[in-house]
Parts: sequence; structure tokens; C-alpha cells
Amino acid sequence: MRILTPSKRVFLTLTMFTLAYNINAQDQNLIVNQDPKFDQLLSEKRKINTSINTNDTYKIQIFSGKSEEAKKTLSDFKREFNTIDGTIIFNTPNYKVMVGNFKTRIEAERNLAEIKKRYKSVFLIKPSK
Repeated sequence: MRILTPSKRVFLTLTMFTLAYNINAQDQNLIVNQDPKFDQLLSEKRKINTSINTNDTYKIQIFSGKSEEAKKTLSDFKREFNTIDGTIIFNTPNYKVMVGNFKTRIEAERNLAEIKKRYKSVFLIKPSK
């Protein structure tokens, strides 16, 4: 280990303090220019998100099986029932096609009766919280 002389130690210490004094990376001000409509859109989105509770809706499962068959089933369903949304959910080992987002059981059962005419193994699902 090399020992510095007192004069070199003082010089090194002063140099370090001088360099450290000039470092001010966190002193920058950031100005963001954004469209005022962005704030309005963001507040509207927050209102909508608080009003939507996806766990309180009924869904109808129309298929459970392999990925390609699930994609085909969903595509066929969307062609026939274009007013009802649908999605594919993976639940090991099957892909499930879930359709609808019904707020009441009565509404879901009405649609279930209509969908049952086309798809045989369908049933109503109330997602758990």
C-alpha cells in the first residue's frame, strides 16, 4: 500500500471536493408540454375504470379445447353474434372461449338460450371475485 505525503493528500482532497461541488445531476428542471385534452381524457378514463367491475358480470363458455379450435370457434362466433364480445382464456391444459359480459343473470340466460341453438356444450359462468 502506498502512503501519500501530506501535501499530496491535501491536493487530492481539494481536487475531489472541487469536482464534487460542480456535480449537480439532479438540479435539472423538466417541462412537459402536453395537449390540455389529455388531462380531460385521463380523468374520463379514471371515471370509467372505477365504474367497471368485471368480476360482477356473467359470461358464457362456448368452447374448451385446443388453441386452433378455440380461435376458429371465436372467429365463427364473432361472425354470427357480432354484438357480443368474446375472448380466449388459457386455463391449463385447455383454451376456453368465453363470450359476453352480462350484468344480470336474466340477460345472460336469454343470450345463453340463443347461443345454445348454435353451440351445443355451452354453460353460464359467474366469475369468482
